[in-house]
Amino acid sequence: MLRRAAAAAVRDLRGLLGRGDEPGAGWGRSPRLALTACAFRSPDGGSHSDRAPKIYTRTGDAGFSSTFTGERRPKADRIFEALGATDELSSAIGLAGEFMSEKGHIFVEQLHKVQCMLQDVGSNIATPLSSAREAHLKRTSFSEKPVLELEQWIDSYSEQLPPLRTFILPSGGKSSAALHFSRAVCRRAERCVVPLVQAGEADPNVAKYLNRLSDYLFVLARYTAMKEGKEEKIYVKPGP
Repeated sequence: MLRRAAAAAVRDLRGLLGRGDEPGAGWGRSPRLALTACAFRSPDGGSHSDRAPKIYTRTGDAGFSSTFTGERRPKADRIFEALGATDELSSAIGLAGEFMSEKGHIFVEQLHKVQCMLQDVGSNIATPLSSAREAHLKRTSFSEKPVLELEQWIDSYSEQLPPLRTFILPSGGKSSAALHFSRAVCRRAERCVVPLVQAGEADPNVAKYLNRLSDYLFVLARYTAMKEGKEEKIYVKPGP
């Protein structure tokens, strides 16, 4: 039974990995699934590493990887650049969420939902419209609904914050600072995606989502600092 389970896991894992190994490769063949590496052990705790699937594929060693449509492109391609930035963004948000969980903030669930949406963002990016078939498009489409949801969240928090009268610096405690860092990474991800949208390779709603997401992270950083009673550092022009 264990061997059959391991064999099934190998098939699933290969599907998740696609044929590449750069950040975002998990969007290769099964784009809406996140990859979690597992170790197989026998009931007595012994390792079955000799029969367990391998994470590496060696197919990206020459500097090429695959999109969800099956194209082989250089890893320097802007599609993989955007996928990597989106992956970094999700990781940064995950770190911020851990800090916020320690403080008991209930809006951590929103960040988890955002991370799930970023998987869908990656699915769309990994499916260049120039080579996508109808079946690909149905699986990786990205609607405007998540954008509107972010706008609702932004408005809700903004109404509870004091007016912003000067530039603030990333600060306000660990949770707030981590959210500011996530915001900066989000801006970079947006800059990577915009050329793809302009070239007709990605859905415009993806760029809209990242744009709103950076605003959301900024507002949430301020709200978190306020809830924790942490002071936000403001910009002070250096003297001569």
